Amino acid sequence: MGKELDEIFDSFDKKAIFKDKFLLQAEHKPTAIPHREEQIKQIAAILAPVLRGERTSNLFLYGKTGTGKTLSIQFVRDELLKRARKNPDFNLRIEYINCKLRKVSDTEYRILAELIKKLGGSVPDTGLPTVAVYNKFIEIIDKEKLILILIFDEIDQAVKKISDNFLYNLTRLNSELSKSQIGVIGISNDLTFLDSLDPRIKSSLSEEELVFPPYNALQLQEILKKRAMFAFKSGVLQDGVIEKCAAFAAREHGDARRALDLLRIAGELAERDNSNKIHVKYIDEANEKIERDKILDVVKTEPKQFQLVLLAIVELSELQKDKKEPVFTGDVYNLYQELCKKHKTEILTQRRVSDIIQEFDMLGIINVRVISKGRGGRMREIKLVVSNKIAEKVKEIIHDSLNYN
Repeated sequence: MGKELDEIFDSFDKKAIFKDKFLLQAEHKPTAIPHREEQIKQIAAILAPVLRGERTSNLFLYGKTGTGKTLSIQFVRDELLKRARKNPDFNLRIEYINCKLRKVSDTEYRILAELIKKLGGSVPDTGLPTVAVYNKFIEIIDKEKLILILIFDEIDQAVKKISDNFLYNLTRLNSELSKSQIGVIGISNDLTFLDSLDPRIKSSLSEEELVFPPYNALQLQEILKKRAMFAFKSGVLQDGVIEKCAAFAAREHGDARRALDLLRIAGELAERDNSNKIHVKYIDEANEKIERDKILDVVKTEPKQFQLVLLAIVELSELQKDKKEPVFTGDVYNLYQELCKKHKTEILTQRRVSDIIQEFDMLGIINVRVISKGRGGRMREIKLVVSNKIAEKVKEIIHDSLNYN
């Protein structure tokens, strides 16, 4: 076995695909962000008052995944911090929190604890009243003249997990600060996010909004060509590879991150295949792998209630497939209730379960179709649109998660 592994390792040493794979990964921060110059200028204009020691307007950035929202705000943040270091009259801090990280943003307490940690303080992971953590937060930031900008990436995820009160509480803190001021920047893939907030919170937050449009296929091609020039060794890309990557990603709401992932994974698949070129076929294989991994990642990270609803859908789909009968939302809710009782979990209302079903439809795991029954009203038919292999893996992940919990 050792000899076989040596052969694999030796073959990878001889590969001539990648020059710098990191350039195709999400963590890479490019020095230029093509086709986002206008948005970057608008963000800079909105945030520029902080350079005079003034509180900035709250700002919300919207757009589908991979449209450059986070890259753009981080680019402006870095430039602002460079300029602010030249001004000794006040301190500027810009702190970033990814609200998709469960251990950071699944409670108001944890969000505050993470912010306090970033600002050099500390609180226990649990145990204090939330009001005490707020007081600690105020104490830390009000020691000197400080402009604090808080960037909440995927802010809708935090609101979904805890409530929108924490946003209101943060904006209200300015009235309790004597030396410092806080500004909030929210980033969301959900264009209707603010509409779902309590009106009083919405009025205190929605000062400035900016929408990032999806990239088109030609823009994606340009982005890919620039990255590929330095990420791959010369001559490894077959004609048509960049174009196919861009076409796939343009179809997925103009997602540049998706396009870069496709190109990187295609290169990895070519390496494993002992190929010295990335052929168009590897793009198809990469696309299939990303779809599978995306679905399984969603299943792993969803809350218990979401997992129970999805488990009900998968089990019913298997059962009704044998009978050649459709699955309706009412059937899903009935089985969901049984699963909740079995796992000693609170049962959500039928309306909330319908909302969860709609979210799975948006994620592309199921397809929901409204069917008219004449006088019998309208019903929603659910069709599972993942392969049998993925459906089995979904069940396995959910069962492991439920048993663990």
